[in-house]
Amino acid sequence: MRIEMSSSPLRLAYGQTLRIVDGVGRAVCCDEGTLWVTEEHQTGDVVLEAGARVRIKHAGLTLAQALKPASLSIA
Repeated sequence: MRIEMSSSPLRLAYGQTLRIVDGVGRAVCCDEGTLWVTEEHQTGDVVLEAGARVRIKHAGLTLAQALKPASLSIA
């Protein structure tokens, strides 16, 4: 996985989606707002509120969508 980021978090508008490909082992961190996160071939989705995070468990596609305006980081 290759992500190049500045020091500021990524910002997503309501309904905007971020595609993360092969991010296994990385954490999606919701810094503000609300995010829906789903992984390819997984049955359970996760909703993250500000301050919460989820670790990507599998290779493939992961989607993070803003359920309201949000900022996120990937660690």
